[in-house]
Amino acid sequence: MKGLKTTLYKRSEQLPALDESNFFHSRELFDIARETPRQKPVMVVTTDAEGHVVSHMLGIIRYRTLVIPPFLIIHCRVLGEGVYYDSPYKKEELFGEMLTALKLSMSTRTLYMEVSNLSQKMFGYKQLRQLQFFPVNWSSVHNSLHSHAPEERISSKLQKRINSARERGATTEIVQTEDDFKAFSKLLRKHNLLKPKRYIPDDTFFRKIMEGEHGRLFVTKYRGKVIACSACVYSMGDAYLWYSAFRRKTYRFLHPDVVVVWDVMKHAYENGYAHMCFMDVGLPFSKNPFREFILRFGGKEQSTYRWFRFSIRWINSLLSWLYRE
Repeated sequence: MKGLKTTLYKRSEQLPALDESNFFHSRELFDIARETPRQKPVMVVTTDAEGHVVSHMLGIIRYRTLVIPPFLIIHCRVLGEGVYYDSPYKKEELFGEMLTALKLSMSTRTLYMEVSNLSQKMFGYKQLRQLQFFPVNWSSVHNSLHSHAPEERISSKLQKRINSARERGATTEIVQTEDDFKAFSKLLRKHNLLKPKRYIPDDTFFRKIMEGEHGRLFVTKYRGKVIACSACVYSMGDAYLWYSAFRRKTYRFLHPDVVVVWDVMKHAYENGYAHMCFMDVGLPFSKNPFREFILRFGGKEQSTYRWFRFSIRWINSLLSWLYRE
């Protein structure tokens, strides 16, 4: 775009002053990713002719090791459309400008790029299509916390399960000790061991989230044992449940999945957050157990897109055709 300059930054000390209200495009998450093994952040910053920042976007390159060929997968993920400042430029055009620069900076070894969690389903549709991204239908669920208390949105049956678990001794705590952190990590990795599509970062990522200002780790305990856990971040007045794990079968009578989600939601409500957003509800299959579980807390389901672009042209063309609308 005429009059604009787009710059990519890979070191935090080089970053200009940025609006930090959006955690997913903040210097804080940039630093967390940079210190986490197998992750590399790239901050894309667009400035006008006078050098004023008009938009910025954070992309995180992830390196995943596999036990089968090709043994290593490199992909880049962008969470949300970025941050936009007051300027005469259209957001979608700035979005396209930044995404183009990010795409061009990718190594030939980067298998694919992913753009998810956009604020509006059709945001940037034209620009993403022009860059050969293809959309995959996805589900999104969020609970409004500003208009009604969480208790007003759940069924009496679910409330009884929560009360029963409480009476039996299940409690949820914010992770503060090293022992609780190790138990959190162990359960999260064990729960996702047989879910290869689920990317679980190194412990450094979660430790930095725990130590930072915009995130909390939670563990639900029963007789000193951790039976559920979750990682939550807070951005622009909303709470985001990012990762979770439960010992649902072993402690079925305690409903650890229900308890930890409920307690995280209550914590968000009591601290004045407007919405509880669930970041990875999954594909909109007619039968999606996790989505149905989350909706039991009174949330609202929305249809959205996740956008993908594979560097191997024939794979990208094939998947574009398979996921055509």
